[in-house]
Amino acid sequence: MSRWGGMNTLRNQIFAGFTVTMIAVLAFAGVYIYGQVSDLLKSSAGKHIQQTAVQMNGRLDALLEQIDSLSTQIATNSYVQKLLQSEANGVPANFNERQSLLQIANGYMAYSSGIQSLELYTNDYRRLFPLDDIDLPSRVAKEWIEVADRKKGRLVWVGIDPRQPDTVLAIRRVSLIDQGYSAGGYVAVHIHRGYFEMNETAEDDGSANGEFMLLADSNGQTITSDLPIEDASAVLRQSGGTVNINGDPYLAVRQSSASTGWSLVLLTRIQATTEGISVLRTAILVSIGIGAVAFLVLSLFLSTVVTRPILKLMRTMRGARLGGLKPNPSPSPLIASLEIRELNNTYNQMVTHMNELIQVVYEKEITQSRTELKALQAQINPHFLFNTLEAIYWSLEDKGEEELANIVVAMSGLFRYVIGRNGNDDEWVTVKDELEHAERYLQIMTMRLGDRLSWSIEAEPGLENAPIPKLLIQPLVENAILHGVESKLGPGSVVVEVFASAERPGYAVVKVKDDGPGMDEETVAKLLRSAENRSPDPASRGTGVAIANVQRRLKLYFPETSEAASASRLKIDSIPGEGTSVSFEITIPWGEDRTR
Repeated sequence: MSRWGGMNTLRNQIFAGFTVTMIAVLAFAGVYIYGQVSDLLKSSAGKHIQQTAVQMNGRLDALLEQIDSLSTQIATNSYVQKLLQSEANGVPANFNERQSLLQIANGYMAYSSGIQSLELYTNDYRRLFPLDDIDLPSRVAKEWIEVADRKKGRLVWVGIDPRQPDTVLAIRRVSLIDQGYSAGGYVAVHIHRGYFEMNETAEDDGSANGEFMLLADSNGQTITSDLPIEDASAVLRQSGGTVNINGDPYLAVRQSSASTGWSLVLLTRIQATTEGISVLRTAILVSIGIGAVAFLVLSLFLSTVVTRPILKLMRTMRGARLGGLKPNPSPSPLIASLEIRELNNTYNQMVTHMNELIQVVYEKEITQSRTELKALQAQINPHFLFNTLEAIYWSLEDKGEEELANIVVAMSGLFRYVIGRNGNDDEWVTVKDELEHAERYLQIMTMRLGDRLSWSIEAEPGLENAPIPKLLIQPLVENAILHGVESKLGPGSVVVEVFASAERPGYAVVKVKDDGPGMDEETVAKLLRSAENRSPDPASRGTGVAIANVQRRLKLYFPETSEAASASRLKIDSIPGEGTSVSFEITIPWGEDRTR
């Protein structure tokens, strides 16, 4: 079982699945498709013959339409109408008038190579053209003349002319337009039988590809055919979709002309439609063999492409259990699927993110340990310090030094805030606590600077209870006094503001600004770069130390993965001669955000 279990891999599953699918597809192709190919070939041949028959029938209709159009023009010719009208009025046409019909007939016959001759008869069957005394009944059977009368001017196709077997005869009655379309005579047209030959070349007799065509009139006489007359007559005597010619079966498609009653028959040898089956069988077998080999190779290649990146990722993840989180060093191949590449990229991003979080937690723990160590150092008998400050306060109170007493109270509160502990977690306080701590610091600095310092603290209602990391505002206030007010000749001011962000709902802006000498853009950029690269030392003093301390703590409490990471960085706006403004943003809990 363990041996077979080791073979139960994703690659083998994919390969086996593709192989089974290939076998099923090839079996279907071999059994079903080959069984249907004969019927498909016959059906295709039938459709081809039917389409050819429709095309030839359309060509035949075009030829018939041409003859019908020319005979109509002859019947409506003004000279022919005038001559027949005179005959109807009892004025016989003289020799010269009949001779003029020759020029008219030759002019119309020039438009069609199929017309062999034209004949014009009066209403009493006398022939006006050509110039002889033959009457119409001797040229056309009486029943066809009656049909022409019933047709009232439409062309009637008689069929093969018994007097001229190499021509086809058509007749139409001439109606006198000026006498209410009364009968005025007849026009007979003789057309060459070769005119109805619809093969495009004379050499194309159909024997090469086993296809033949024949055209017969309404009396069953063959007008034109690729077959010998005896075979054509045998085909016309048979009915149905299959006929036999000299023992060979043929598929027969018949088209009938509505205007003439003629029959167009197209024949295709059945053997010609099925002779490609053996070739097709060989082609199918060869295709199945090539397809099977190609499919197996493709299945092996595809299963390898799919599983190789996964195996590399598995090895990388196994190594992570021993040597820490490491990204997958092998990039996904370009031919790998989107899911495989996304899986590899997601794993690398996850590893990078977790390593960053581990580094942030590590640095935070180091910072917190250092802070706790310094707090322990500062808390050597803190009760002695607070009791001493209390004694000083009451001594000053007794002496009436209320101002100094208030300063001592502010200093005591400042020390308690810095080194005291607030429950189980002294890392986070409220905005109100931070502002009170900044206010105590400003009170102490007011005693030192006197009238040179004026200050104000403003907090938008509803934001006092918003959480904020401890000791973020006071260092900025100290920096504003040190580099703003003290660096300025004359009095200066410091303003601390906390208000909801208008651009980013759910955030509050903490801003500390002064009206000191200010800085140019280059100095501001240098200060920000220094704050990003400086390793803060709480015991050091100098330009940028407070900025660096606050910037580093913001990065610790708002990591790069946080939505507020980019917003919770220090922003410095300074104008030389006007002052400097330092601000940052903090998130507002749901209950504090009045804009939601």
